Amino acid sequence: MGTNPYLVRDAGLGMRRSLLNQLVQSPPNEVGFYEVAPENWITIGGKSGRQFRAMTERFDFICHGLSLSIGSTDPLDEDFVLEVKKFLALHSIKFYSEHLSYCSQDGHLYDLMPIPFTQDAVKHVATRIKRVQDILEQKIAIENVSYYAAPGQEMSEIDFFNAVVNEADCNILLDINNIYVNSVNHSYDAEAFLKAMPGHRIAYAHIAGHYVEAEDFLVDTHGADVIDPVWKLLGKAYEIFGVFPTLLERDFNLPPLEELLKEVSTIKTIQNNWRVQHEKKSA
Repeated sequence: MGTNPYLVRDAGLGMRRSLLNQLVQSPPNEVGFYEVAPENWITIGGKSGRQFRAMTERFDFICHGLSLSIGSTDPLDEDFVLEVKKFLALHSIKFYSEHLSYCSQDGHLYDLMPIPFTQDAVKHVATRIKRVQDILEQKIAIENVSYYAAPGQEMSEIDFFNAVVNEADCNILLDINNIYVNSVNHSYDAEAFLKAMPGHRIAYAHIAGHYVEAEDFLVDTHGADVIDPVWKLLGKAYEIFGVFPTLLERDFNLPPLEELLKEVSTIKTIQNNWRVQHEKKSA
């Protein structure tokens, strides 16, 4: 994996408000860390705020942002970045990640839009990422995103992504499901995409489910169980880069916590299988 240190442990779960009572009362052993969208928690007070504070005092947390709009031509919302900085410090949150996309253009768009794969966009986005890192006084992790069209494309997705993280000198949030979804929708080899990524920059990963609209058209919903080809792609990522922290991302159609924990346990099983194989090879 290179020299990039792991800041959290093993397998994680996205914390949703509906799960908070259960997690506070009976924290599951399967979960090594949690992830929250800072936008959803910065202003929370009352009972939920106290419960959240109780969790961050006991467990490792990551922030995964929704509204930084890093690719937008709107001015960077530096006041929001400062709020995130305070939130990270207050709750001893390990680090902050965001999407390589934008969600504002003279107002909020309420969706994550793809950035054109161009050299000009590389410079624009990297400059904004570096500014965020300067304000936060730490590196952030940028996520490879799903997309359904690529207007104005001058570069491949992987070349664009690598150029941005290299120019910005930031870390990577590796989304396994997004690679799989994009590989089907845009007809490329998912393993080749993985192998082309700078593994030393991977901070952690997401894995999630998606919706099958058609055989050649998948929609990244985070609203279904993870399917076997995506689990296999996670295993391949570990083969290539070694084990890194991996989080189960489920945003919609939430099943009971017990069902989510089965998938978190699957992450841990794949991680442990890699460790066993690695030890055998090293023996």
